Amino acid sequence: MRRNMLGMNQHTLGLRIGLTFQQVQKYEKGTNRVGSSRLQQIADVLETTPAWFFEGAPGSQQDRAFADAASAELAAFMADHYALRLVRGFVKLRPGLRKSFVELIELAGA
Repeated sequence: MRRNMLGMNQHTLGLRIGLTFQQVQKYEKGTNRVGSSRLQQIADVLETTPAWFFEGAPGSQQDRAFADAASAELAAFMADHYALRLVRGFVKLRPGLRKSFVELIELAGA
């Protein structure tokens, strides 16, 4: 999430910490564990602290409140008769179009 917040891709992060984008991808998916020294490198590149990655860790009150809110929003969305059509169409879009689509929706809802 932090990498995306900065508009950085996996390739760029990998270059800055001396790894391939595939290794970054494995870290993000949880396939490979991240050691403490590597976590510090990643945090430095992403202009944050290692503690940032643990905020809202499973079991925290903040995490439960977020999950409850997200569940309520998802339930409301799925109750709409357009939801399934929207999801099916969205996953077929190229990433650039997905971004544009989300930005359009955000502007329309503002």
